This record gives sequence, structure tokens and C-alpha cells, in this order.
Amino acid sequence: MNIESLNDIWNAVCEEIKASGEVTEAGFNLWIKDLKPVELRQDGFILSTSGDIKKNVVETTYMPILTSSLKNIIGIETTIKVMVEDKSGNLIVPETDNAVFFDKAFTFDNFIVGSTNRFAHAAAMAVADNPFIIYNPLVIYGKSGVGKTHLMLAIKNHILSRNPEKKIVYTSGEDFTNQLVTSLRDGTIENFREKFRTADVLLMDDIHFIAGKEQTQEEFFNTFNTLYQNNKQIVVTLDRPVMEVKTLEERIRSRLESGLLADISSPDFETRVGIVKTKSELLNITLSENIIYYIAEHIRANTRQLEGVVKKLQAYIMFQKKSPTIPVVQGFIRDIVNDPKKEPIKIEQIISEVARNYSIQETDILSQRRTANIALARQVAMYIAKETTELSYKAIGESFGKDHTTVLYACREIEKKIKQDPFEKEVIEEIIKNIKGE
Repeated sequence: MNIESLNDIWNAVCEEIKASGEVTEAGFNLWIKDLKPVELRQDGFILSTSGDIKKNVVETTYMPILTSSLKNIIGIETTIKVMVEDKSGNLIVPETDNAVFFDKAFTFDNFIVGSTNRFAHAAAMAVADNPFIIYNPLVIYGKSGVGKTHLMLAIKNHILSRNPEKKIVYTSGEDFTNQLVTSLRDGTIENFREKFRTADVLLMDDIHFIAGKEQTQEEFFNTFNTLYQNNKQIVVTLDRPVMEVKTLEERIRSRLESGLLADISSPDFETRVGIVKTKSELLNITLSENIIYYIAEHIRANTRQLEGVVKKLQAYIMFQKKSPTIPVVQGFIRDIVNDPKKEPIKIEQIISEVARNYSIQETDILSQRRTANIALARQVAMYIAKETTELSYKAIGESFGKDHTTVLYACREIEKKIKQDPFEKEVIEEIIKNIKGE
């Protein structure tokens, strides 16, 4: 078997599972097929999934077959870790996680400092050394894959290394929203507030996700005020400047802008070289200088893509028992940059995102109910489906239990609304951005 990358390992594991007959086709397609390989290290194999429900099912039901199949493929027994991935591709590290896989990955020591991130790095270190005393809140913004999450988790690790008793809550805008919805549904809102409002440090990744969600923004605003008044540190990240998140409430925007704003842009060549070298050292592999320079020259915008190529090279070296050549590296870069396996947007994603923004249940959108807010959300969902997928009016209608004329009417109505209502236009544009992960 020719195994050269993490994807090769994972594809072989999937074939092994299907051949075993221990998992039904439906079970495989629903729970295992969409898992993605993230990293293979001496202490474990990391897989990612899209949500907590999938993670829990995989861990409680399918872990034995996953572990045995992986052992059959790579020849050694190793731990499998399943992590949840947010919309930006960042792995969400639970507060209770002992960070076996991540202790070394997110520190200030291995964050490569360059001209494009020096200010944000210095600000993060200052906050880690003196929480609340110097910059509060700290707002770090920049495109996906430039190191925002690394800095945020470095703050967490640094504070805990000096003050293990500190209560640090790390979450994402999406997870904060989901936890709020669950607490309201289950009648546990006081537990939710106790968790977030008693933190010594609140770290929230991708806070732009809460924009346009009225109840979530209300809860965050009150959480922010409680923490700030009690001299607690707040750090958030966004994918763009605060002023550009149009559907973020003005009162939240003003509070964020009252703190220190630090941007990170795409790394320069020297920084990219440093990232490749550091990541290869962490993965215990040796890359020649010409290979390192080639990678740094051909992947220019995204730190996560640089790391992805190095991870592929680790698997190649591990299983091929030889040093990679430029053609091998070219193939890995092509796979990552072109992302040919990027999944198309699904109707379920659209319905979920629209339901959250309009504060209704997903089932409401698919129901026959015609109250004003539900009817509007349903039309918005149909419009976004037409804008972001290649599905026909008929196919979209079938997904919503409607005929194609209903979808056509909905699209025309929303087009009119967008022209007449600037706020609604911003809300819909924000939903589309979240769905696309932009």
C-alpha cells in the first residue's frame, strides 16, 4: 500500500472499517465518512469533526473500530483524539481538555514573530503577563490561518503555567451561541451565566459569529460588562476590523474599540520559513533547506496551509522512509492550496445558520407555519440556497418541502427586501459569509 500523506492513512482506515463489516453503510456515511485527519504524532492521531454531537457519537460508539483499523494500517497502536472544528477551521479545545496533543502547539515560544504579527504578539504577551492591568479588552483581527488562535491559546497556557488556579474560559462565537441556545432550551441559563461571568479570563475566538444574533449579543454584552467591572481580562478575535462587522451591535462595537486593536496580516517570507522550520521540529522531522524555502515561497497567505504541508511530509517520511523531493512537495502544496475536496455548501448548513440569526428553530423553517418571522427566515434560507449552491429551484424546493414556484417567489421577495432594507441586506450578507467560512 502506497501511503504518503495523512489522507492516504485515513482513506486506508476507512476502507479497513468498511471491509470489516462491523459498521453499517448508514452508520459509516453518517458518523465516520466526514471525519477529517488533522495530525499524526507519536502520542496520537487527531481527527476533526463538525460538531459536538458527532464527536460524542464517534467517541462512544466507533472508537474501538477506529483504533483497531488504524493499528492495522500503520502497524502500531496509538491513541485517537476527536476534536471539533469551528467554521474557520480552528480546533476548539475544551476547557477541561488536558491538552496532551496541544501543550507544545500553542505557546509564545513557538509562535514565529515577523513584521506582520509583531505588534499582536507583543500585545498578547503583555496581557498574558499582566491580565486586565494593561490592555482590556484585547482584540486581535485578521484573515483565517494567520495565527490568531495560536496567540489566544498561548495566552491561556502562559497564564495557567504561572497561576494554575485561574479560571480561564476559552470558547468561540459559535460555541457561545450554541451553549446559550441549549441553556435557554433546557432552563439552565443561570449555569450558563455562572460559567462565563465568573471567569478570570474570557477568550472568545471568532466573535464576529454572534453579529446579527440579538439574544446572543445581549448575553455577550452583559457578560462583557460583568467581567470588565470585576477587573477580569477579555480577549477576542475577529476575521476583519471591528468597524466592518456591520451587524454587530454598536454598544458591543464601542466596547471592543475601547480596548487595544491588534491586526495580523499574511506572514512575510522570513516568517513563513520560520513557521515551516518550527513545525518540522515539533513533528520530529528534518527537511532540507531547499524544501523549506520552496514551501515558504509557494504558500504565502495562510499559516495553516504551511503547517498542513509539513504534516503531509511527516506522514510521507514516516511511511516511505525517505526524504521528500521537490515533486512530492509540489503535489502536497497543490492538494492543499487547490482544496479539491472542499465540500459544497449543504441545505442543512443554510437552515441552521438562518435559524440562529432569526432566533427560531430549524424545524420552524421546514414547517408549514406562516408567522411573519418564520416566513421571512424561510424565504431568506431559500434565497441563500440559490445564491450559494448550484441547486435548481426545483431541487431547493424539494429540500424545503415546497415547489419551485415558491422558491422563485421567495428569491424575488428577498431581492426586493435587500434593495429596500440596508440592515436586512447586511444580515443576509453576514449569514452568507458565515456559511462560506469567510
